[in-house]
Amino acid sequence: MIGEIISIGDELTSGRILNSTSYFAASHLFGAGHEISAMFTIGDEPEMIGSSIKDSIDRADFVVVTGGLGSTSDDLTNEAVAQALDRPTTLYPEIFDKIKRSRRFASMPSLEKLAWLPSGAEILKPEERMAGYLLIYNDKPIFFLPGVPNQMRELMIDRVIPRLATWKGGKTSLVRQKVYKVFGLSEMEINQRLKAIENSHSQVSIGYYPLSTEVHVSLTVRGESHAETERLFQQIEMVIEETMGDSLYGEDNACLEGIVGQILHARKLTIGVAESCSGGLMAHRITTIPGSSNYFLGGVVAYSNDLKERLLSVNRKTLLEYGAVSRQTAREMALGVCVATGSDIGISVTGIAGPTGGTEEKPVGTVCFGLAAGGESFGFLFHFCGKRAMIQTRAAMTGLDLVRRYLLKLELPSD
Repeated sequence: MIGEIISIGDELTSGRILNSTSYFAASHLFGAGHEISAMFTIGDEPEMIGSSIKDSIDRADFVVVTGGLGSTSDDLTNEAVAQALDRPTTLYPEIFDKIKRSRRFASMPSLEKLAWLPSGAEILKPEERMAGYLLIYNDKPIFFLPGVPNQMRELMIDRVIPRLATWKGGKTSLVRQKVYKVFGLSEMEINQRLKAIENSHSQVSIGYYPLSTEVHVSLTVRGESHAETERLFQQIEMVIEETMGDSLYGEDNACLEGIVGQILHARKLTIGVAESCSGGLMAHRITTIPGSSNYFLGGVVAYSNDLKERLLSVNRKTLLEYGAVSRQTAREMALGVCVATGSDIGISVTGIAGPTGGTEEKPVGTVCFGLAAGGESFGFLFHFCGKRAMIQTRAAMTGLDLVRRYLLKLELPSD
C-alpha cells in the first residue's frame, strides 16, 4: 500500500524539535512492505492541517498523522479534522471517565479536550490513556498518533502496522523489500554499478540513500503472487550482492559497529582502540552495541605526541622521522594499544581533521590507520574530504571497516 505521513506542530516547523516521528514511521512502514510517497511537516494552522489531510487521502491508500492531539490550546488537529472531513467532534465517555479518574484532572480540567474526537473515530488503544485513533474516510484509513515520540512509536508498532497488514486482504504480502548497507563506495559509484538492473523489470524499484559516511540501497519488488515476488527478489538480490562486493557490510537494521562486534564475539576475540584525530568516536561507536563488554577491552585517546609515547609506546624516533600523522606512527599505536589493553586486535587512527593544521605534504583530511593482530601489523593512508566532523566520523567508520575486512579475510588497502 502507498501512504503519506503528516507531522504537525510549530515546534517542528520552527526547528526547535527534531522531527523523529516521521523517520520512525517511514522506516517501519517501509519494513512492513509499504511505500511512503510523501512526508509533510506543517505548523499548528487548522486550515492547512485540514487541507493537507484531505489532499493526502485523495492521493494515497492510507495516511499517518502525528502531533496536535494534546490538551493545550495549540493542539488543533482534532478540530481541523472535524471541520475538513465533516466529522463533528463528539465526547467519548470511556475516555472522559479515565481522564476524570486521573490525579491531574482536578488541577487541569483542560484534559477533557482529549475526550472530544471527530465522530466515527476508533480508539487505537482504549486500555491506555495515550491519544491515538483511526478514522476511515472514503474507505481509506487515517491514523492519528500523538506527537510524543515514545507514545507514537508504541502505537505504530502495536496498532498501525498490524492493522494495515490485514487491510482489505493484506495487499502488502505481495511486496518484498530489503535495505543494503554499503561503506566505501559513493552513491554515484553504486548507481553506475546497478544502473543496468534499475529498468530491467517493471516490478523492481531501487533507491539510493546517502547517510553520513555510508550509502543505503533499498530494493523493492512487487509481484502478483508470493512465488513470483520471491523468485524475482532473489534474482535481483544476487546481482546487488555480487555488484557491491566487499563494500556491502550488512542489511536492514545492521550497523558496521554491530557487524564487527558480532564477528569478534563469535570468534571470542577482543579489541582495543587507540585514537587521536577521531577523539574517541571509534570507541564510542563500538560501545553503543549492547554486550560490547564481551569483546571491547578499552581505548586510549592520545592526542599529544607525549601521550602517544607514554601510553602507547610509540617510538620518539618514529614521531620525529615520520610525524604523528603517518602509517608508521599509526602502526606503532595499534601495537601499543594491544599491549596496554591485552587485546587480540588493536586498531588506531591519527590524522588532520582540520580546518587548520594541514600542510602541502599532509593536507587536511590526511588520516592514517594502524591494525595489529596475530603477530602482524599494518599501516594505511587515506585522504578524506569534508568538514572536521565529517572527517572524524569517516575516520571512525573506516577504522571499523578495516577491522571487519581483516576478520573476514577481505582485501585490505595497500599497506
